[in-house]
Amino acid sequence: MPSNQLQEFLDFFSESLQNNLFIKITLSHKRDKTNDLKTVFGKVVKIKNELKLSFVYRYPTKDITKNFDFSTAKDLVNEMLHKDFFQADIFAATENRFLIINAKNEVKVNRKAVTVSDIPEFSHDNIKKRYISLQNNIYLSELGITTPDGKIKNAMEDKYRQIDKYIETVDSIVGQATLPHSFSVVDMGSGKGYLTFALYDHFVNTLHLDADITGIEFRQELVDKTNFIAQKAGFDKLRFKTGTIQNTTVDKIDMLIALHACDTATDDAIYRGIQSKAAVIICAPCCHKQIRKQLNPANVLKQITKHGILAERQAELITDAIRALILEAYGYKTKVFEFISGEHTPKNLLIVGTKKKEIEAPDKKLLQEVAEIRKIYGIEFHYLEKLLHINNTNN
Repeated sequence: MPSNQLQEFLDFFSESLQNNLFIKITLSHKRDKTNDLKTVFGKVVKIKNELKLSFVYRYPTKDITKNFDFSTAKDLVNEMLHKDFFQADIFAATENRFLIINAKNEVKVNRKAVTVSDIPEFSHDNIKKRYISLQNNIYLSELGITTPDGKIKNAMEDKYRQIDKYIETVDSIVGQATLPHSFSVVDMGSGKGYLTFALYDHFVNTLHLDADITGIEFRQELVDKTNFIAQKAGFDKLRFKTGTIQNTTVDKIDMLIALHACDTATDDAIYRGIQSKAAVIICAPCCHKQIRKQLNPANVLKQITKHGILAERQAELITDAIRALILEAYGYKTKVFEFISGEHTPKNLLIVGTKKKEIEAPDKKLLQEVAEIRKIYGIEFHYLEKLLHINNTNN
């Protein structure tokens, strides 16, 4: 793959390192789809007063970090472009350069104006990585998270941590999912758009993915405001629509997100994701009234559910456990976990389903387990079962 453009790209990379102008590099779009190595990110760190190029090798279930001398960096990038990746993006203080290799191993390099001009302070694991940059961030300023000069407002520090942690979490989920090269994301109940904007920024501007994102919100004034901010920020493939989870028409859903959808609205979102055969479904449930009203165990569990606060917590556990089981029955690998400390937000549970196989019919064994759980607690039905027309008898 000899190419003058490739050589110029590698020279630019090496020179930006040597001249202290380098900010970061991303290698992506892997050559071998069966290779577990997803992407590689590179930045400069300072270890024992010596500058090194730190590469993070991202795999589906782990990240591996290796540090190299500047003298070997150019050869490493060259090797990865020949063996592992079709794309490399360099961000420097003077300009950005984006290299793409096609199936015929032809190289094309595009130059673009600087988007990040601040040379990072070099450190090694002492400063936590931020997924959402504060500098020149139009949407964070417009949404009232930061001041115009990029400083987090005192009252919004928890909100920023929540947004940044959310993006870190989704970044990990995407690394384990199988998404098409060009994919659509639908954020059901996008509200003021804090997380929707950050997700678009990370996918499109940081990872350089071909993502089309739509936020669904029933309050027209918020839709108008967020569309205005998206236009001002230059987010061309981000839009907001007026509607609800149940009735909004969407052409395609590869990734469905529903954060803090109250009670059965979470089930409506999961149902739409399953029906759309979405590759990824991410929900943060809020309220669990539907199951709470039905709890009526005919056994010793009455001693737990007779206490209001314990019955409420039990309803939360049962509701979300059944949601996870139903997702598994429909071919999804599921995880349920807290994505941020409760000190920052009380609504911090995440249910994640990643599509692992296509099915002709849901797994009967898992659905029977759902029925047995309902029977133990005297529950007639779970709302998600009704949406999917699952047999709701207590056999």
